Amino acid sequence: MLAKVLSAAIVGLDAELVDVEVDIVKGQPYFALVGLPDAAVRESRDRVYAAIKNSGYTFPLHRITVNLAPADLRKEGPAYDLPIAVGVLAATSQIWPNLLEGALFFGELSLEGTTRHTKGVLPLAAMARERGLKRLFVPADDAAEAALMPDIEVYAVRSLAELVGHLTDMERLTPVTVDLAAAFDGEVDYATDFADIMGQEHVKRAMEVSAAGGHNALLTGPPGAGKTLIAKALPGILPRMGIDEALEVTKIYSVAGMLPAETPLVRARPFRSPHHTISYAGLVGGGQWPRPGEISLAHRGVLFLDELPEFGERLIEVLRQPLEGMPREVSISRATGSVTYPANFMLVAAQNPCPCGYYGDPTRACTCSSAMVTRYQKRVSGPLMDRIDLHVEVPRVEYEKLASTRRGESSAEVRVRVEAARARQAARFTGTDLYANADMGPGEVRRFCTLDETGARLMKSAMTQMSLSARGFHRVLKVGRTIADLAGSEAIGPAHLAEALQYRARGQ
Repeated sequence: MLAKVLSAAIVGLDAELVDVEVDIVKGQPYFALVGLPDAAVRESRDRVYAAIKNSGYTFPLHRITVNLAPADLRKEGPAYDLPIAVGVLAATSQIWPNLLEGALFFGELSLEGTTRHTKGVLPLAAMARERGLKRLFVPADDAAEAALMPDIEVYAVRSLAELVGHLTDMERLTPVTVDLAAAFDGEVDYATDFADIMGQEHVKRAMEVSAAGGHNALLTGPPGAGKTLIAKALPGILPRMGIDEALEVTKIYSVAGMLPAETPLVRARPFRSPHHTISYAGLVGGGQWPRPGEISLAHRGVLFLDELPEFGERLIEVLRQPLEGMPREVSISRATGSVTYPANFMLVAAQNPCPCGYYGDPTRACTCSSAMVTRYQKRVSGPLMDRIDLHVEVPRVEYEKLASTRRGESSAEVRVRVEAARARQAARFTGTDLYANADMGPGEVRRFCTLDETGARLMKSAMTQMSLSARGFHRVLKVGRTIADLAGSEAIGPAHLAEALQYRARGQ
């Protein structure tokens, strides 16, 4: 007898519908699994056999052929256990095949027949809704994640026996519901607050400008000056994510298998801080079965690269495209096809001024030769430095400021100003795909970053004295536009432009 069950394959950040066809005929016991399965899918034969037997049902000792269609789409992972088991039971009339119409099944089974957490459930639910499917059966650990998608009934399956009981009306399951607005409500706690950073007022101001316009920043200073602490505080002053943004980020973490079962929705801005020994695939994404890398896990958040010159040249240069292109994304190509992951992140990098870290320090002598300093500073290419909007010096913090009991502004207070500036940008960019001032191209810069006569003279002088490139010219104007937005000004004034040029002094 033939039975057909609907499931799905995760391709990039999307899901593709997969027909699990189970055909059982009399003959020598044999279990054939076809349709480009990987090793984890092929091993489902043994898991399904044990799960069906240990759940109290009959496993047919006949010739079984399972086809995962379309056959030219590679299948990977253990998520086909549940649909294959359901198909076997339907093909042997232990459940009626008509009960499976309009339903999609997805999940891993243990040998005793219970379900286990499976990654990629959120894009699966999105695809099911788009295809007009009404019911979705997933492991109980993943049901809350799937229920984030409206207009589809999501059932939490704890075991194969429980699922069969529901399908045969012996014990009906109740659909899982999630109040998305309630799940999204409330404040998000971040590990580091701006009030905990003592001193460094000009650096905190630069981070506020960076957050307000989505600008990339480079922090340069001696060891222990607080570069990492300041970077960790940045997500706390970024605008709170909207529901659409949160679902975007949640989908990435779901596919990457990094979404905790008790946290179905990512509400905090991502902060990713990979070590400089990370591989290319770890940073960009890839592998035999492509997975999102750190730059995609930082989508809508912050990618922090500490000790920037220590990263390999290939790793640093690959950042140029997602930092400049629109839409900001990264494509991974393999012989079997290519996938594209979003990569709209803010880059915050930190570096020492020299290998020992004390070049130019007023209290400690630098032990590096001039050649060593030059060689160290040239590890980061000019084109990448040109793509960083804010270049900020982070000096050593004085004792008086460290010992002070006076707390500065909290992240929540700074975020109010940042969100007001982003609101002005959202109104300005209505009807476009632009997200923040940093995303403006040359056409938008000419339209939205006009200067008065005084500002034009200041910019002309800066172009000559600082030898600004065309890209540097546009980036100064974009930063000036952000500073004006923070001040609530419609025009970029000379004071706004002067502050923007100050942040460009090192990058030029």
